Amino acid sequence: MINVLIVEDDPMVAEINKRYLEAIPGFKCIGIAPHAEEALGMLQNTGADLLLLDIFMPGELGLELLTQIRREKNDIDVIIISAANDIQTIQSALHLGVVDFLIKPFEFERFQSSLRKYKKTKQLLSEQKERLKQSEIDQLFKREENQTAAADIPKGLTRTTLEMIAKEIMEKKEQSFSTEELALDVGISRVSMGKYLNFLWEIQFLDKRVDYGTKGRPANKYCLRKEKLEVIKQYIDVP
Repeated sequence: MINVLIVEDDPMVAEINKRYLEAIPGFKCIGIAPHAEEALGMLQNTGADLLLLDIFMPGELGLELLTQIRREKNDIDVIIISAANDIQTIQSALHLGVVDFLIKPFEFERFQSSLRKYKKTKQLLSEQKERLKQSEIDQLFKREENQTAAADIPKGLTRTTLEMIAKEIMEKKEQSFSTEELALDVGISRVSMGKYLNFLWEIQFLDKRVDYGTKGRPANKYCLRKEKLEVIKQYIDVP
């Protein structure tokens, strides 16, 4: 488990980052610090492996905090999450050894990609090896999405929601369902769900049939095509 300390002065943003973090297997938030002084204290008393660091905070700025951390010979890994995008700030962050830089606002997919790449790098470097092969070194210096580019999805759909829907469908196995039923299970509107199901049917991830029922107008019923499980992996990360 990778222990993460979030340094963010905005409580709402901090909570969103925490929820994002805990949605990714292998990571645990061990604390949230709203300013630099509290962050320093928590770093001394917790076993944090990774710092998610904002730059603009009351009092000491994030890069000033990071400079102090490095001065104390603390080599904790750091990912910057900030609205700052000027060249000087980014150069300073790189010189201080940050492993990634996310500009607010960002999509969950970008956050997830950063954390997964970090986890993969940490696992590779923790293996008991004296030397690495070139292919392994290449993994350390490449972003996750550059190694295996995900196929495009239609405009208006998001990979996060698509992943939630696909996983819910896979849990149902061969059980059929309607648009309304799945929308209720996932927690999105019927109209939005219809767009996702139509896409999944078009890529042959789902079978579709018309259910005339006993009363009312006919409704579409969907069912997973188990032989097409590999299709969805072109678009999202599923087991």
